[in-house]
Amino acid sequence: PGSPCPPGRRSACTRSPLGWATLLASFSNLHHANFHTTATVDAKNWERKNRIVYPPQLPGEPRRPAEIHHCRYQIKYSKDKMWYLAKLIRGMTIDQALGQLEFSDKKGAKIIKEVLLEAQEMAVKNHNVEYRSNLYVAESFSGKGMYLKRIRIHGRGRFGIMDKVHCHYFVKLVEGLPPKVEQKTNFDQAKEYVQQLRNRTIIHSL
Repeated sequence: PGSPCPPGRRSACTRSPLGWATLLASFSNLHHANFHTTATVDAKNWERKNRIVYPPQLPGEPRRPAEIHHCRYQIKYSKDKMWYLAKLIRGMTIDQALGQLEFSDKKGAKIIKEVLLEAQEMAVKNHNVEYRSNLYVAESFSGKGMYLKRIRIHGRGRFGIMDKVHCHYFVKLVEGLPPKVEQKTNFDQAKEYVQQLRNRTIIHSL
């Protein structure tokens, strides 16, 4: 009496008072078990690069620029949408990158801006960078985070599977000015393309 199951159809787990609790717990564990993540070791090793200790430099040797690795894990955002913003600021100075993100109305722009400000603060406090504006974005990319499987209810008793997506964002700041990109003319690009075609190896050719 009081059980939602009709007589004669009760399973072994629902006959006891703790049956429904056990059943619901098994379903909750199933939901948490169905996820996919990127290599956790690579994600954790990114910030460990800040602990690298280099040998003392020789007299007269140019000063080694500071490098700051920073990241944020499990962002509730698509890695593909984050990639466009990460590629946008790659190679810019820190001030140019913050300015570009300030005028972007995307959700990921606000997140990347927070990560850049955190990395900039780390550079001044922990990496002996004198001027906080003397930094540029050397590396900026996103990675796949946790994907949670969920059920989407359809009509006529059917259902589909949807993903609750997450992503990681990684950034590397380097002290100094960004390297100048060599400007090539259209003729130089065409000349390089023709040279690549001539240098290729065609199998089973004469």
